[in-house]
Amino acid sequence: MVIYSVTMYVDLDDAELVRLIGSGSDREAEAELFRRMAPRIRLYGLRHLREEQAAQDLVQQVMITVLEALREGRLREPEKLAAFVLGTCRMTVLNTRRSDQRKQRLLEQFGVDMLTPAEASVPQLDREHLERCLQGLKERERSVVVMSFYAEQSGAEVAGVLGVSEANVRVIRHRAIHQLRDCMGVGL
Repeated sequence: MVIYSVTMYVDLDDAELVRLIGSGSDREAEAELFRRMAPRIRLYGLRHLREEQAAQDLVQQVMITVLEALREGRLREPEKLAAFVLGTCRMTVLNTRRSDQRKQRLLEQFGVDMLTPAEASVPQLDREHLERCLQGLKERERSVVVMSFYAEQSGAEVAGVLGVSEANVRVIRHRAIHQLRDCMGVGL
């Protein structure tokens, strides 16, 4: 068995690199393959997928596929490694697009059926009833609810406006929400 130094991997041609990876025991050769091919795969991904994350995902998918093929000795012509990687990129992108198109067609065909039960299970807001329930709260409770949820003020801001402690605001808000749930007929 020949032992290569890290610098020697850089000097190897693609065919020799393929042979070393095919032997199954040379992780440094695999690292060199990644160093050589990952930038090319990423550029291919950027050109065809137009998103950085999609290009990075493509690098991972293609490298896994290529390494598995090389470890199993499925590349007949080791000197054509670059062409094999490019072909793997092309097929991976095509498969991704087909899968996305299939998902889109299924959503268009069955999406309405899938969403209807979910929408039916979400209770619809009865604004008039909620308004009556809010009017039924004491002034301070109503103020805390409106400032907290409508004006999106923090507990400290509400406490400052009302002149009470933050802890008191939390208690008032908790009680008000409980009263609103009871009034609206919503269980805990």
